[in-house]
Amino acid sequence: MNWSSLDWSILGPALIAGLLVTATHVPLGMQVLARGIVFIDLAIAQIAGLGVVLADRMGFEAEGIAVQIAALVAALAGSLLLTWTEKIWPDVQEAVIGVVFVLGATGSLIVLASNPHGAEHLQNLLVGQVLWVQTKWLLWAAVVYAGVLAVWFTARERIGRVGFYVLFALAVTVSVQLVGLYLVFATLIVAPLATRRMVRHRLAAAWAIGALGYATGLVVSTLTDLPSGPVIVWALVVLALVAQATLGRVRT
Repeated sequence: MNWSSLDWSILGPALIAGLLVTATHVPLGMQVLARGIVFIDLAIAQIAGLGVVLADRMGFEAEGIAVQIAALVAALAGSLLLTWTEKIWPDVQEAVIGVVFVLGATGSLIVLASNPHGAEHLQNLLVGQVLWVQTKWLLWAAVVYAGVLAVWFTARERIGRVGFYVLFALAVTVSVQLVGLYLVFATLIVAPLATRRMVRHRLAAAWAIGALGYATGLVVSTLTDLPSGPVIVWALVVLALVAQATLGRVRT
């Protein structure tokens, strides 16, 4: 292991990105579990990714505002579609979410088929490039996440089904470009799942699991020269299992 590779100028922004994603996605993930629509994040993230791919195919600058708008519009369209299907087909909503995910994933593959860098684009979409996140992206994400959290903690009982899906789409659109689809899913589901039986301090415990998972995964991936996104996913799951085993012995 190369301890000299632990460069805070690289790990710092990556950790901040992880903390921002954790802060926003853990409470949203708890609602996802409560609604029984676990794979909604994958579906909406994949649709947002398809928007990014389409904008790139049309020649827009990779980090330009047009790409962000395309991703958000795609995610919002997917969210409103799922809002409609949840209303008319509530008994098969999870299956519908799966179909939307498959359409988004295969749509991206179709669009990227003629792109010589298609495999690289697809990997970035799935795994992300959290180690190379830029400060300007962190500032933009922090503003968006602050707005999402403000609405969630002050008005979540009043925004209804449509409001939830819109907030979700907005958060996921930003997150999938920060950390990739796999980490978006893991951050939303793993810590809320591990703390699902807690009565008190559940949100704080889930936040702690997420934060520690990102920190541990970043350090381990840097020391072992392994891809950060997948290692962080594994770190989150291992810590969640440890936390659940510990919480099972403690009255919560």
